[in-house]
Amino acid sequence: MIVDEYMVELLAPAKDFKALTAALKNGANSIYVGIEGCNMRANVSNFTLETLKNAVKQCHDLDKKIYVCTNTIMKNKDINYFKNILPVIHSYEVDALIISDLGALKLARDESIDTHMSIQANISNFESLNLLEELGVSRVVLSRELSLLDIKEIKENTNLEIETFIHGAMCVAVSGRCFLSSHLYHKSANCGDCLQPCRKKWKLVSEDDDSVSLVQTENESHILSPKDLCMIKHIPELMETGIDAFKIEGRARPADYVATVTKTYREAIDSYESGNWKFHESWADELKKVFNRGFDTGFYFRNPYKTSIDNESSYIKKDIGLVVNYYKNVSAAEIRLFHDLKIGDEIIIQGNKTGSITQRVESMQIDGKNIKEAKKGQNVGLMVKDQVRPNDIVYKMILRK
Repeated sequence: MIVDEYMVELLAPAKDFKALTAALKNGANSIYVGIEGCNMRANVSNFTLETLKNAVKQCHDLDKKIYVCTNTIMKNKDINYFKNILPVIHSYEVDALIISDLGALKLARDESIDTHMSIQANISNFESLNLLEELGVSRVVLSRELSLLDIKEIKENTNLEIETFIHGAMCVAVSGRCFLSSHLYHKSANCGDCLQPCRKKWKLVSEDDDSVSLVQTENESHILSPKDLCMIKHIPELMETGIDAFKIEGRARPADYVATVTKTYREAIDSYESGNWKFHESWADELKKVFNRGFDTGFYFRNPYKTSIDNESSYIKKDIGLVVNYYKNVSAAEIRLFHDLKIGDEIIIQGNKTGSITQRVESMQIDGKNIKEAKKGQNVGLMVKDQVRPNDIVYKMILRK
């Protein structure tokens, strides 16, 4: 397979076909997905062995790569399951498996499948990379706890490709190795079952019942929940370290999140690669529109110190309709409305083959007559900027108060 040439690979997440299509349409060079039974997002949608085949084809038809997450800690029953599904995954010609377990690495190597070492392995020095090279690994997702200087030194002392996260949720534990969910709910984060109790509001109480309230301000209440990573302003510094792949976190996120974040980083990377780098505030504004807990630069420049609040997105997304038909000759869609819609509203249309399309409502018609506002229960025609399909879901973006 021939893959397009690029200075750095932009790697986007996908929990389903909507997100997969959104990532591909918005400039991702590669996609990573989870397979049921052995990935770190067991509580969200994942690809099955049957649907994975179509996902691989969709990526390869566009000369894009696809990696499959099989990066949980594996007990005997898990490794046996993994061993049984490996030949099927191999037959689909996936580009690599993302792995953290050494037994899984051995089995993947025996099956001659390319392997990337997961961030769960907490790889933090070049000697570890050199050993992994001897074991047949081709790429390492470096620990989140490394600075830019650490990463640069590692890159200068290894032959392996290196990959780092540049955007998305941060975990309070080192490389996600947390026992809080297991302790409270018997759901192991290390096996993909994390229920994220760290995202709750907490307070400290000493053994003599002295309490320290941390709910005086929103910022101080989520003491176990760090702000999201956002490196959009620092693309030049990242590029200059020689990192091979920039990874967007978000396999639990919907298609509009994937579309917005992928498109924004694609524009920033292209700006640098063109030799005319200039940071645009509009990039930050776009990233703030979708789910986020506020932004920080993680460990790249210093230790992060800010805790998050709940979603800080400037907009909320409300489902308001369903696509009934699409008229290609006039680039228009007929939409059945569950809620009111008016000219100027910002909408999102999502579907497995459509991905995620965001646009303003510029014109609407009912029975061939132009209207400014449509009511719940009506079918309305509106111009769309790309092809949509029957049963695609329509959302309206509503500014938070």
